[in-house]
Amino acid sequence: MFACVRLRNTPKKTRKTDVFGFATKSLRHQEDMNRSLSSREEEIATQIVDSAYQIHKALGPGLLEKIYKVCLCHELAKRGLACQRQIDIPVLYDGIVFDEGLRLDVLVEELVICELKAVDIVNPVWEAQLLSHLKLSGKRLGFLINFNVAVIKDGIRRMIL
Repeated sequence: MFACVRLRNTPKKTRKTDVFGFATKSLRHQEDMNRSLSSREEEIATQIVDSAYQIHKALGPGLLEKIYKVCLCHELAKRGLACQRQIDIPVLYDGIVFDEGLRLDVLVEELVICELKAVDIVNPVWEAQLLSHLKLSGKRLGFLINFNVAVIKDGIRRMIL
């Protein structure tokens, strides 16, 4: 599998392309992108998904986002995982630290970010927001979980940076 991008300013004779004329990223870049998560991150991810399932099974859709946050942290704590809600992360820009720059919904074991929603339609900007949170916090794994769905698997989006 190749990741494809158009490289506009690269001379055609110096770039590798696939059969469709798209430049392929280097093998090293592909290996970096496919780096597997640690076994600890995978264990936490499994517990997060299972917890979301249990909460949705018990409470269903239609409640406030805040209720799902409290319940998720409670469920994860029962499983022995440290969980923090509404964490402010400072943002460094142009040599200035902004303390109020970033707020994470839930941070699990200092490794995984969870952004929770309880809405009818997930706005694509929330996925971009989660990617920004991952990048700015130095984390690799995040979940966007929308509890306002009939089947919880349709509301869980896993993102790896």
